[in-house]
Amino acid sequence: MVKKTLFTFSALVSFAFASCLAFAQDALSSPARTPEQPIVQSEPAQFPAGIVTPRGTVITPPISDSHRRGVHTNYKIFVPEGQKGISSANPLNTFAENPASLACIYKVGKVYAGCFAGTFPGVKGGGSGGWGAVVVVDAYDHPTVAKDLTTFDTTFGLPAAKFTKVIANSSFGTLGGGFAPALNASCSGTPADAGLFGWDVEIDLDTQYAHAMAPAAKIILVEACTQNLEDLLYAEEVAGIEVAAAGGGTISNSWGYPESCAIDPNCNGGWNQPLGADDNFFYRFYYDHISYYASSGDSPGDIIYPSTSPWVVSVGGTQIDRDASGNFVDESCWSDSGGGFSTIETWANPPNSIFNGLGAWADYQYELFGGYPYAFPFRSTPDIAAEASLSSGVWVLDTDPDDNLGWLQVGGTSVSSPVVAGIVNASNARQGQTPSGGGYYRTGENNLLYSELYAHNAYPANFYDVTLGNNSHAAGPGYDQCTGIGTPRGKGGK
Repeated sequence: MVKKTLFTFSALVSFAFASCLAFAQDALSSPARTPEQPIVQSEPAQFPAGIVTPRGTVITPPISDSHRRGVHTNYKIFVPEGQKGISSANPLNTFAENPASLACIYKVGKVYAGCFAGTFPGVKGGGSGGWGAVVVVDAYDHPTVAKDLTTFDTTFGLPAAKFTKVIANSSFGTLGGGFAPALNASCSGTPADAGLFGWDVEIDLDTQYAHAMAPAAKIILVEACTQNLEDLLYAEEVAGIEVAAAGGGTISNSWGYPESCAIDPNCNGGWNQPLGADDNFFYRFYYDHISYYASSGDSPGDIIYPSTSPWVVSVGGTQIDRDASGNFVDESCWSDSGGGFSTIETWANPPNSIFNGLGAWADYQYELFGGYPYAFPFRSTPDIAAEASLSSGVWVLDTDPDDNLGWLQVGGTSVSSPVVAGIVNASNARQGQTPSGGGYYRTGENNLLYSELYAHNAYPANFYDVTLGNNSHAAGPGYDQCTGIGTPRGKGGK
Protein backbone atom coordinates (compact mmCIF):
# COMPACT_ATOMS: atom_id res chain seq x y z
CA MET A 1 0.00 0.00 0.00
CA VAL A 2 1.37 3.40 -0.99
CA LYS A 3 1.68 5.80 1.90
CA LYS A 4 0.86 9.45 1.56
CA THR A 5 3.89 11.76 1.45
CA LEU A 6 3.44 15.06 3.27
CA PHE A 7 4.82 18.43 2.18
CA THR A 8 7.94 19.32 4.16
CA PHE A 9 10.64 21.98 4.05
CA SER A 10 14.22 20.74 4.14
CA ALA A 11 15.36 24.25 3.29
CA LEU A 12 13.17 27.33 3.18
CA VAL A 13 13.98 29.81 0.47
CA SER A 14 14.10 33.56 0.35
CA PHE A 15 13.05 34.88 -3.03
CA ALA A 16 13.59 38.58 -3.80
CA PHE A 17 12.25 40.61 -6.70
CA ALA A 18 14.56 43.56 -7.17
CA SER A 19 16.62 43.59 -10.35
CA CYS A 20 16.23 39.82 -10.65
CA LEU A 21 14.79 36.70 -9.05
CA ALA A 22 17.40 34.58 -7.29
CA PHE A 23 17.56 31.44 -5.22
CA ALA A 24 18.80 32.62 -1.81
CA GLN A 25 19.84 31.49 1.63
CA ASP A 26 17.91 29.34 4.06
CA ALA A 27 15.04 31.50 5.30
CA LEU A 28 15.23 30.02 8.78
CA SER A 29 18.54 31.76 9.35
CA SER A 30 17.73 34.96 7.47
CA PRO A 31 16.59 38.23 9.07
CA ALA A 32 12.91 38.94 9.60
CA ARG A 33 11.05 39.45 6.35
CA THR A 34 9.97 42.89 5.25
CA PRO A 35 6.67 43.48 3.45
CA GLU A 36 8.63 43.60 0.17
CA GLN A 37 9.92 40.04 0.55
CA PRO A 38 8.04 36.92 -0.52
CA ILE A 39 5.99 34.64 1.63
CA VAL A 40 7.25 31.06 1.68
CA GLN A 41 4.70 28.56 2.84
CA SER A 42 3.86 24.89 2.76
CA GLU A 43 0.75 23.51 1.13
CA PRO A 44 -1.55 21.66 3.57
CA ALA A 45 -1.87 17.94 2.90
CA GLN A 46 -5.47 17.10 2.06
CA PHE A 47 -5.09 14.24 -0.38
CA PRO A 48 -6.98 11.01 -1.02
CA ALA A 49 -5.44 7.78 0.26
CA GLY A 50 -2.66 6.46 -1.96
CA ILE A 51 -1.79 9.82 -3.47
CA VAL A 52 1.89 10.76 -3.47
CA THR A 53 2.94 14.39 -3.53
CA PRO A 54 6.49 15.66 -4.01
CA ARG A 55 8.46 17.31 -1.25
CA GLY A 56 9.61 20.84 -1.80
CA THR A 57 9.26 24.55 -1.20
CA VAL A 58 6.44 26.86 -2.29
CA ILE A 59 7.50 30.43 -3.05
CA THR A 60 5.03 33.30 -3.32
CA PRO A 61 6.53 36.37 -5.03
CA PRO A 62 5.45 39.71 -3.52
CA ILE A 63 3.35 40.69 -6.54
CA SER A 64 1.35 37.49 -6.04
CA ASP A 65 0.62 38.05 -2.36
CA SER A 66 -3.12 38.68 -2.22
CA HIS A 67 -2.87 40.12 1.30
CA ARG A 68 -1.11 43.16 -0.11
CA ARG A 69 -3.24 46.05 -1.28
CA GLY A 70 -3.82 46.73 -4.94
CA VAL A 71 -3.45 44.59 -8.04
CA HIS A 72 -1.58 41.31 -7.75
CA THR A 73 -0.95 38.25 -9.90
CA ASN A 74 -1.95 34.74 -8.86
CA TYR A 75 1.04 32.49 -9.36
CA LYS A 76 3.47 30.68 -7.08
CA ILE A 77 6.66 28.71 -7.76
CA PHE A 78 7.43 25.19 -6.54
CA VAL A 79 11.03 24.09 -5.95
CA PRO A 80 11.36 20.30 -5.56
CA GLU A 81 13.38 19.03 -2.62
CA GLY A 82 17.00 18.50 -3.63
CA GLN A 83 16.89 20.87 -6.60
CA LYS A 84 19.82 23.25 -6.25
CA GLY A 85 18.10 26.29 -7.69
CA ILE A 86 14.72 27.65 -8.58
CA SER A 87 15.01 26.49 -12.17
CA SER A 88 15.43 23.02 -13.63
CA ALA A 89 17.77 22.08 -16.45
CA ASN A 90 15.31 19.47 -17.75
CA PRO A 91 11.57 20.18 -17.85
CA LEU A 92 10.63 16.59 -18.72
CA ASN A 93 11.96 14.50 -15.85
CA THR A 94 9.32 14.81 -13.12
CA PHE A 95 5.58 14.48 -12.65
CA ALA A 96 5.06 18.23 -13.10
CA GLU A 97 2.23 18.85 -15.55
CA ASN A 98 2.80 19.80 -19.18
CA PRO A 99 0.56 20.55 -22.18
CA ALA A 100 0.10 16.88 -23.10
CA SER A 101 -0.78 15.73 -19.56
CA LEU A 102 -3.31 18.55 -19.05
CA ALA A 103 -4.88 17.94 -22.47
CA CYS A 104 -5.16 14.25 -21.58
CA ILE A 105 -6.80 14.90 -18.20
CA TYR A 106 -9.21 17.46 -19.62
CA LYS A 107 -9.86 15.28 -22.70
CA VAL A 108 -9.13 18.00 -25.23
CA GLY A 109 -6.07 16.35 -26.79
CA LYS A 110 -4.57 12.88 -27.05
CA VAL A 111 -5.87 10.59 -24.29
CA TYR A 112 -3.31 8.01 -23.13
CA ALA A 113 -2.97 5.62 -20.21
CA GLY A 114 -2.30 7.37 -16.91
CA CYS A 115 -2.05 10.83 -18.50
CA PHE A 116 1.63 10.72 -17.48
CA ALA A 117 3.43 14.02 -17.17
CA GLY A 118 7.06 12.81 -17.52
CA THR A 119 9.06 11.72 -20.55
CA PHE A 120 8.52 7.99 -20.24
CA PRO A 121 5.25 7.79 -22.20
CA GLY A 122 6.86 9.72 -25.05
CA VAL A 123 3.72 11.84 -25.47
CA LYS A 124 3.96 15.43 -26.62
CA GLY A 125 1.47 18.00 -27.85
CA GLY A 126 -1.44 19.65 -26.09
CA GLY A 127 -4.99 20.60 -26.90
CA SER A 128 -6.45 20.85 -30.38
CA GLY A 129 -8.39 23.46 -32.32
CA GLY A 130 -9.04 27.10 -31.60
CA TRP A 131 -10.59 30.04 -33.42
CA GLY A 132 -10.28 33.81 -33.36
CA ALA A 133 -7.95 34.75 -30.52
CA VAL A 134 -7.05 34.03 -26.94
CA VAL A 135 -5.92 37.32 -25.39
CA VAL A 136 -4.02 37.53 -22.12
CA VAL A 137 -3.79 40.84 -20.24
CA ASP A 138 -0.68 41.53 -18.16
CA ALA A 139 1.47 44.42 -16.94
CA TYR A 140 4.82 45.75 -18.17
CA ASP A 141 6.88 44.53 -21.14
CA HIS A 142 8.43 41.10 -21.55
CA PRO A 143 11.20 41.36 -24.18
CA THR A 144 11.72 37.58 -24.63
CA VAL A 145 8.14 36.36 -24.49
CA ALA A 146 8.02 35.39 -28.19
CA LYS A 147 11.32 33.50 -27.93
CA ASP A 148 10.17 31.74 -24.76
CA LEU A 149 6.92 30.68 -26.42
CA THR A 150 8.81 29.30 -29.44
CA THR A 151 11.12 27.22 -27.22
CA PHE A 152 8.15 26.04 -25.15
CA ASP A 153 6.36 24.90 -28.31
CA THR A 154 9.41 23.07 -29.61
CA THR A 155 10.04 21.36 -26.27
CA PHE A 156 6.50 20.03 -25.95
CA GLY A 157 5.78 19.32 -29.61
CA LEU A 158 3.23 22.09 -30.12
CA PRO A 159 2.67 23.87 -33.46
CA ALA A 160 4.20 27.31 -33.80
CA ALA A 161 2.01 29.95 -32.21
CA LYS A 162 0.38 32.76 -34.17
CA PHE A 163 1.61 35.24 -31.58
CA THR A 164 1.24 39.02 -31.39
CA LYS A 165 2.28 41.44 -28.64
CA VAL A 166 0.26 44.66 -28.27
CA ILE A 167 1.27 47.49 -25.94
CA ALA A 168 -1.72 49.25 -24.40
CA ASN A 169 -0.18 52.74 -24.46
CA SER A 170 -1.59 56.17 -25.25
CA SER A 171 -1.57 55.46 -29.00
CA PHE A 172 -5.09 54.06 -28.50
CA GLY A 173 -6.29 57.43 -27.19
CA THR A 174 -8.83 57.81 -24.40
CA LEU A 175 -10.91 54.66 -23.95
CA GLY A 176 -14.08 53.92 -22.04
CA GLY A 177 -16.62 56.67 -21.77
CA GLY A 178 -20.37 56.25 -21.88
CA PHE A 179 -21.45 54.12 -18.91
CA ALA A 180 -17.80 53.29 -18.13
CA PRO A 181 -15.30 55.86 -16.83
CA ALA A 182 -12.88 57.36 -19.33
CA LEU A 183 -9.42 55.78 -19.15
CA ASN A 184 -5.97 56.87 -20.26
CA ALA A 185 -2.69 54.99 -20.45
CA SER A 186 0.21 56.24 -18.35
CA CYS A 187 2.87 55.63 -21.03
CA SER A 188 3.32 56.54 -24.67
CA GLY A 189 5.94 53.93 -25.56
CA THR A 190 7.15 50.58 -24.28
CA PRO A 191 6.61 49.89 -20.54
CA ALA A 192 9.37 48.98 -18.12
CA ASP A 193 10.74 45.43 -18.21
CA ALA A 194 8.36 42.96 -16.58
CA GLY A 195 11.27 41.13 -14.97
CA LEU A 196 11.86 44.08 -12.66
CA PHE A 197 8.39 43.61 -11.14
CA GLY A 198 7.86 39.84 -11.23
CA TRP A 199 5.35 39.87 -14.10
CA ASP A 200 7.65 38.08 -16.56
CA VAL A 201 6.80 34.62 -15.18
CA GLU A 202 3.11 35.51 -15.29
CA ILE A 203 3.34 36.62 -18.92
CA ASP A 204 5.16 33.45 -19.97
CA LEU A 205 2.68 31.27 -18.07
CA ASP A 206 -0.34 32.98 -19.66
CA THR A 207 0.90 32.89 -23.25
CA GLN A 208 2.31 29.37 -23.10
CA TYR A 209 -0.74 27.65 -21.60
CA ALA A 210 -3.32 29.61 -23.57
CA HIS A 211 -1.55 28.38 -26.71
CA ALA A 212 -1.15 24.85 -25.34
CA MET A 213 -4.91 24.46 -24.95
CA ALA A 214 -5.95 26.30 -28.14
CA PRO A 215 -3.02 25.84 -30.56
CA ALA A 216 -4.95 26.98 -33.66
CA ALA A 217 -6.09 30.29 -32.14
CA LYS A 218 -4.18 33.54 -32.38
CA ILE A 219 -2.40 34.31 -29.11
CA ILE A 220 -2.37 38.01 -28.30
CA LEU A 221 -0.51 39.45 -25.32
CA VAL A 222 -1.76 42.90 -24.26
CA GLU A 223 0.74 44.65 -22.02
CA ALA A 224 -0.42 47.43 -19.68
CA CYS A 225 1.95 50.31 -18.92
CA THR A 226 2.01 49.46 -15.20
CA GLN A 227 0.20 47.26 -12.70
CA ASN A 228 -1.94 50.17 -11.52
CA LEU A 229 -5.63 49.58 -11.97
CA GLU A 230 -6.32 52.31 -14.52
CA ASP A 231 -3.57 50.96 -16.78
CA LEU A 232 -4.82 47.38 -16.47
CA LEU A 233 -8.44 48.32 -17.15
CA TYR A 234 -7.24 50.38 -20.10
CA ALA A 235 -5.43 47.26 -21.32
CA GLU A 236 -8.67 45.33 -20.84
CA GLU A 237 -10.36 47.74 -23.24
CA VAL A 238 -7.51 47.27 -25.72
CA ALA A 239 -7.90 43.49 -25.35
CA GLY A 240 -11.56 43.82 -26.31
CA ILE A 241 -10.62 45.82 -29.40
CA GLU A 242 -7.94 43.32 -30.42
CA VAL A 243 -10.00 40.17 -29.98
CA ALA A 244 -12.98 41.78 -31.75
CA ALA A 245 -10.68 42.53 -34.69
CA ALA A 246 -9.69 38.84 -34.69
CA GLY A 247 -13.34 37.82 -35.02
CA GLY A 248 -13.94 37.02 -31.36
CA GLY A 249 -12.50 34.65 -28.79
CA THR A 250 -11.59 34.61 -25.12
CA ILE A 251 -9.74 37.00 -22.78
CA SER A 252 -7.84 35.72 -19.75
CA ASN A 253 -6.85 37.70 -16.65
CA SER A 254 -4.57 36.08 -14.07
CA TRP A 255 -4.54 39.17 -11.85
CA GLY A 256 -6.97 40.70 -9.42
CA TYR A 257 -7.48 43.17 -6.62
CA PRO A 258 -9.46 43.15 -3.36
CA GLU A 259 -13.04 44.33 -3.38
CA SER A 260 -12.05 46.63 -0.51
CA CYS A 261 -10.19 48.74 -3.07
CA ALA A 262 -13.55 50.10 -4.19
CA ILE A 263 -13.57 52.30 -1.10
CA ASP A 264 -9.82 52.73 -0.53
CA PRO A 265 -8.34 55.70 -2.44
CA ASN A 266 -4.81 54.46 -1.67
CA CYS A 267 -5.26 51.28 -3.70
CA ASN A 268 -4.02 50.73 -7.23
CA GLY A 269 -1.84 53.76 -7.71
CA GLY A 270 -4.34 56.22 -6.30
CA TRP A 271 -6.99 55.47 -8.93
CA ASN A 272 -10.16 53.67 -8.05
CA GLN A 273 -13.85 53.57 -8.85
CA PRO A 274 -17.02 51.92 -7.57
CA LEU A 275 -16.87 48.22 -8.39
CA GLY A 276 -20.17 48.25 -10.23
CA ALA A 277 -18.64 50.53 -12.84
CA ASP A 278 -15.96 47.95 -13.62
CA ASP A 279 -18.62 45.64 -15.04
CA ASN A 280 -18.99 47.93 -18.01
CA PHE A 281 -15.60 46.77 -19.28
CA PHE A 282 -16.99 43.31 -19.80
CA TYR A 283 -20.18 43.90 -21.79
CA ARG A 284 -19.48 46.89 -24.00
CA PHE A 285 -20.99 46.91 -27.47
CA TYR A 286 -18.06 45.47 -29.44
CA TYR A 287 -17.66 42.47 -27.13
CA ASP A 288 -20.11 40.15 -28.87
CA HIS A 289 -18.73 36.60 -29.12
CA ILE A 290 -16.06 37.37 -26.52
CA SER A 291 -15.96 35.80 -23.07
CA TYR A 292 -13.82 36.88 -20.12
CA TYR A 293 -11.97 34.73 -17.57
CA ALA A 294 -10.23 35.69 -14.33
CA SER A 295 -8.43 33.67 -11.70
CA SER A 296 -10.22 33.47 -8.34
CA GLY A 297 -7.12 34.08 -6.20
CA ASP A 298 -4.42 32.17 -4.33
CA SER A 299 -5.54 32.48 -0.72
CA PRO A 300 -8.32 30.40 0.83
CA GLY A 301 -11.60 32.22 0.44
CA ASP A 302 -10.15 35.08 -1.65
CA ILE A 303 -12.78 37.46 -3.05
CA ILE A 304 -11.13 39.51 -5.78
CA TYR A 305 -11.98 41.52 -8.87
CA PRO A 306 -12.36 41.03 -11.80
CA SER A 307 -13.16 37.44 -10.79
CA THR A 308 -16.26 38.56 -8.91
CA SER A 309 -17.64 40.53 -11.84
CA PRO A 310 -20.79 38.70 -12.95
CA TRP A 311 -19.78 39.31 -16.58
CA VAL A 312 -16.59 37.29 -16.08
CA VAL A 313 -16.09 33.53 -15.73
CA SER A 314 -14.32 33.09 -12.38
CA VAL A 315 -11.76 30.25 -12.51
CA GLY A 316 -10.77 28.42 -9.32
CA GLY A 317 -8.02 25.91 -8.72
CA THR A 318 -7.69 22.16 -8.35
CA GLN A 319 -4.95 19.76 -7.41
CA ILE A 320 -4.14 16.96 -9.85
CA ASP A 321 -3.68 13.83 -7.76
CA ARG A 322 -1.29 11.09 -8.92
CA ASP A 323 -0.20 7.75 -7.48
CA ALA A 324 3.37 6.57 -6.90
CA SER A 325 3.63 5.40 -10.52
CA GLY A 326 2.62 8.79 -11.86
CA ASN A 327 -0.86 7.77 -12.93
CA PHE A 328 -3.60 10.37 -12.82
CA VAL A 329 -6.14 9.44 -10.13
CA ASP A 330 -8.49 12.40 -9.74
CA GLU A 331 -8.71 16.11 -8.99
CA SER A 332 -9.34 17.65 -5.59
CA CYS A 333 -9.92 21.19 -4.41
CA TRP A 334 -6.66 23.14 -4.18
CA SER A 335 -6.41 24.29 -0.59
CA ASP A 336 -5.30 27.84 -1.51
CA SER A 337 -7.89 28.49 -4.21
CA GLY A 338 -9.97 31.65 -3.83
CA GLY A 339 -13.74 31.64 -3.71
CA GLY A 340 -16.82 32.75 -1.80
CA PHE A 341 -19.56 35.38 -1.92
CA SER A 342 -18.92 38.87 -3.19
CA THR A 343 -19.58 41.55 -0.61
CA ILE A 344 -20.76 44.02 -3.25
CA GLU A 345 -22.03 42.33 -6.43
CA THR A 346 -25.72 41.43 -6.19
CA TRP A 347 -27.68 39.68 -8.91
CA ALA A 348 -31.25 39.81 -7.70
CA ASN A 349 -31.97 43.02 -5.81
CA PRO A 350 -33.82 44.61 -7.50
CA PRO A 351 -34.36 41.75 -9.93
CA ASN A 352 -34.75 43.82 -13.10
CA SER A 353 -32.26 46.68 -12.99
CA ILE A 354 -29.01 46.42 -14.91
CA PHE A 355 -27.51 49.24 -12.85
CA ASN A 356 -28.43 48.13 -9.31
CA GLY A 357 -28.68 44.38 -9.76
CA LEU A 358 -28.08 41.82 -12.48
CA GLY A 359 -31.53 40.31 -12.68
CA ALA A 360 -32.51 38.46 -15.82
CA TRP A 361 -29.38 39.53 -17.72
CA ALA A 362 -27.11 37.41 -15.53
CA ASP A 363 -29.25 34.99 -13.52
CA TYR A 364 -27.12 31.86 -13.98
CA GLN A 365 -26.81 31.33 -10.20
CA TYR A 366 -30.49 31.85 -9.47
CA GLU A 367 -31.25 28.14 -9.09
CA LEU A 368 -28.38 27.81 -6.61
CA PHE A 369 -29.00 30.83 -4.39
CA GLY A 370 -32.29 32.38 -5.51
CA GLY A 371 -35.95 31.99 -4.67
CA TYR A 372 -38.31 34.14 -2.62
CA PRO A 373 -37.14 35.63 -0.44
CA TYR A 374 -33.68 35.94 -2.01
CA ALA A 375 -31.58 33.99 0.43
CA PHE A 376 -28.14 34.80 -1.02
CA PRO A 377 -28.40 37.61 -3.57
CA PHE A 378 -24.61 37.99 -3.92
CA ARG A 379 -22.37 36.79 -6.71
CA SER A 380 -20.57 33.55 -5.80
CA THR A 381 -17.13 32.52 -7.08
CA PRO A 382 -15.64 30.55 -8.75
CA ASP A 383 -17.68 29.29 -11.71
CA ILE A 384 -15.31 26.57 -12.97
CA ALA A 385 -11.82 25.32 -12.09
CA ALA A 386 -8.65 23.73 -13.44
CA GLU A 387 -5.14 22.76 -12.33
CA ALA A 388 -3.51 25.20 -9.90
CA SER A 389 -1.80 23.14 -7.22
CA LEU A 390 1.82 23.59 -6.21
CA SER A 391 2.18 19.87 -5.45
CA SER A 392 3.61 19.59 -8.96
CA GLY A 393 2.98 22.78 -10.89
CA VAL A 394 3.16 23.22 -14.66
CA TRP A 395 6.32 23.78 -16.67
CA VAL A 396 6.93 27.41 -17.67
CA LEU A 397 9.97 28.87 -19.44
CA ASP A 398 11.22 32.38 -18.60
CA THR A 399 14.41 33.84 -20.11
CA ASP A 400 13.75 37.51 -19.40
CA PRO A 401 17.26 39.04 -19.22
CA ASP A 402 16.56 40.64 -15.83
CA ASP A 403 16.46 37.22 -14.16
CA ASN A 404 16.80 34.47 -16.84
CA LEU A 405 15.21 31.87 -14.60
CA GLY A 406 14.83 29.12 -17.19
CA TRP A 407 12.37 26.26 -16.62
CA LEU A 408 10.14 26.65 -13.56
CA GLN A 409 7.36 24.66 -11.92
CA VAL A 410 4.56 27.21 -11.51
CA GLY A 411 1.13 26.93 -9.92
CA GLY A 412 -1.72 29.08 -8.69
CA THR A 413 -5.00 30.11 -10.28
CA SER A 414 -2.87 32.04 -12.77
CA VAL A 415 -2.58 28.61 -14.41
CA SER A 416 -6.31 27.90 -14.26
CA SER A 417 -7.50 31.00 -16.11
CA PRO A 418 -5.51 30.67 -19.38
CA VAL A 419 -6.06 26.89 -19.40
CA VAL A 420 -9.85 27.27 -19.20
CA ALA A 421 -9.86 30.24 -21.60
CA GLY A 422 -7.93 28.10 -24.08
CA ILE A 423 -10.22 25.08 -23.70
CA VAL A 424 -13.35 27.19 -24.13
CA ASN A 425 -11.83 28.84 -27.20
CA ALA A 426 -11.00 25.43 -28.70
CA SER A 427 -14.57 24.24 -28.08
CA ASN A 428 -15.71 26.65 -30.83
CA ALA A 429 -19.00 27.34 -29.05
CA ARG A 430 -18.54 31.11 -29.39
CA GLN A 431 -20.89 32.03 -26.56
CA GLY A 432 -19.40 35.23 -25.23
CA GLN A 433 -21.62 38.15 -24.35
CA THR A 434 -24.60 37.83 -26.68
CA PRO A 435 -27.18 40.63 -27.03
CA SER A 436 -30.50 40.17 -25.27
CA GLY A 437 -33.80 41.43 -26.62
CA GLY A 438 -33.47 44.57 -24.53
CA GLY A 439 -30.19 45.58 -26.10
CA TYR A 440 -27.99 44.57 -23.16
CA TYR A 441 -25.55 41.71 -23.23
CA ARG A 442 -26.23 38.38 -21.62
CA THR A 443 -23.53 36.41 -19.82
CA GLY A 444 -23.51 33.74 -22.50
CA GLU A 445 -20.62 31.56 -21.30
CA ASN A 446 -21.70 31.41 -17.66
CA ASN A 447 -25.29 30.81 -18.76
CA LEU A 448 -24.08 27.77 -20.71
CA LEU A 449 -21.87 26.45 -17.91
CA TYR A 450 -24.61 26.59 -15.29
CA SER A 451 -27.20 25.13 -17.65
CA GLU A 452 -24.88 22.13 -17.95
CA LEU A 453 -24.81 21.81 -14.16
CA TYR A 454 -28.59 21.82 -14.00
CA ALA A 455 -28.92 19.44 -16.98
CA HIS A 456 -27.88 16.29 -15.15
CA ASN A 457 -27.51 14.11 -18.23
CA ALA A 458 -25.04 16.43 -19.96
CA TYR A 459 -23.09 17.43 -16.87
CA PRO A 460 -21.17 14.19 -16.14
CA ALA A 461 -20.25 13.85 -19.81
CA ASN A 462 -18.74 17.33 -20.05
CA PHE A 463 -17.41 18.07 -16.56
CA TYR A 464 -15.72 16.39 -13.61
CA ASP A 465 -17.44 16.97 -10.28
CA VAL A 466 -14.66 17.66 -7.76
CA THR A 467 -15.79 16.48 -4.33
CA LEU A 468 -12.56 16.20 -2.30
CA GLY A 469 -10.62 18.82 -0.32
CA ASN A 470 -11.40 22.36 0.81
CA ASN A 471 -10.14 25.93 0.66
CA SER A 472 -12.12 27.04 3.74
CA HIS A 473 -15.14 25.98 1.67
CA ALA A 474 -15.49 22.21 1.36
CA ALA A 475 -15.69 20.70 -2.10
CA GLY A 476 -18.77 18.56 -2.61
CA PRO A 477 -21.27 17.28 -5.15
CA GLY A 478 -22.46 19.90 -7.62
CA TYR A 479 -21.45 23.53 -7.14
CA ASP A 480 -19.00 24.61 -4.43
CA GLN A 481 -16.93 27.71 -3.69
CA CYS A 482 -13.61 26.05 -4.41
CA THR A 483 -14.12 24.48 -7.84
CA GLY A 484 -17.43 25.98 -9.01
CA ILE A 485 -19.34 23.53 -11.17
CA GLY A 486 -16.20 21.39 -11.58
CA THR A 487 -13.45 20.95 -14.17
CA PRO A 488 -13.60 20.45 -17.96
CA ARG A 489 -13.88 17.03 -19.58
CA GLY A 490 -13.86 17.45 -23.33
CA LYS A 491 -15.06 20.38 -25.41
CA GLY A 492 -18.78 19.79 -24.98
CA GLY A 493 -20.82 22.28 -22.97
CA LYS A 494 -18.11 24.94 -23.06
